[in-house]
Order: sequence, then C-alpha cells, then structure tokens
Amino acid sequence: MVPDKRSQTHKEALEQFVLLWGEMASAWGINKTMAQIHALLYAEADPLDTDTIMKQLDISRGNANMNLRNLLQWQLIRKVHFKGSRKDYYTAEKEVWNMVATIIRERQQREVAPIRQNLNECLQLFDDKEQLSGEEAAFRERIENFTEFLEMFERFTEALLPYINKRNLKFLKHLVKLAEMKHSITGTDSSSSATESSEGSP
Repeated sequence: MVPDKRSQTHKEALEQFVLLWGEMASAWGINKTMAQIHALLYAEADPLDTDTIMKQLDISRGNANMNLRNLLQWQLIRKVHFKGSRKDYYTAEKEVWNMVATIIRERQQREVAPIRQNLNECLQLFDDKEQLSGEEAAFRERIENFTEFLEMFERFTEALLPYINKRNLKFLKHLVKLAEMKHSITGTDSSSSATESSEGSP
C-alpha cells in the first residue's frame, strides 16, 4: 500500500468535507452513506477501490457496493480499470457544474415526474365535470393548478439544464442579475403602492 503523504491539515479538511456532504444528503434526496462515498471520490484526485472506500468511511462491503451502484445509476461516478488489476476503481465527476446539473435532473425524474403523474391520475376521478358539486369543482381546479405548475417546472428545468455549465457562467450571472433587478423593481413598486394606499386611506 502506498503511504499517505498528505498533511494533517489536508486529512482534517477531507474528513470535514465528507462529513458535511453526508449531512447535506437529505437535501439531495439520497442517504448519508451514498453522499459520503461521493464526497470522498470527489475530493480524491485518484480513483479508489472498494476496499479503500470501506476503510476510509468505516462501512461494510455490502453497504459500499449498494451505494456505489446507486451513484453509478445517478451518473455521479464512473468505474476505472487499471491494467494488471482485477479490482474495480471509482472516481467522481470533478466538474461541479455537471455534478449539480445531474443531481437536479435525477431528482426531477425520481420525484417531480412521479408526483405529476399521480396527480393526473387523481384528476381522472373528476372526469365527469357536469356531475361535480361546487366544492368538488374547486378541488379539481386546485389539483389542476398544481399539475400545471409541476409541468412548467419540468419544462423550465429541461430547458435550462443544458446551459448549466462553466462556459455559460457569464450568461447565467446576467440572467440572475436581470431576475434580481426585476425583483427589486417589483418590491419597490409594491412598497410604494402600499404606502400610497395607506396615505390615501382615512
């Protein structure tokens, strides 16, 4: 085994990064171990084999294999083979833009799309619009509004994801700046309207 020549500072920073990534797991919609394996592979310059991952994170082989398979399915890591070695090695996507875009895409496909499909099935219960009571019609409309929002969110994500990369950083910053300006103007208008309304009221 090649001796670890990293400084103590490097080791401590790596440990903190892996722990932090694990704590963020719920925001990704994945489990803590899966996030920690990804963090370790992202932080390491060289590919790691399963035994090394198990030792670094103190996890069982079964746990490591299961989460490595999941990370491969999410396309956040890939296998690497070295000539003369029968072991499988793994490395993570190092480009953070691609990594985030992949996570967004996977979460949309695994969470948003199924919810929209289930809501559409729920709407089918109200197919006979003429037989609906006023309360049922209002409920149906609320479900329709929700499905329309989810559909637009999916379309927006699919349209925007191809542009989420470092090459388009200038464009993305400009887009965010325009959105911030719009928000600022809208907020000012709202405040002015509220002030005028209060001043005009008896």
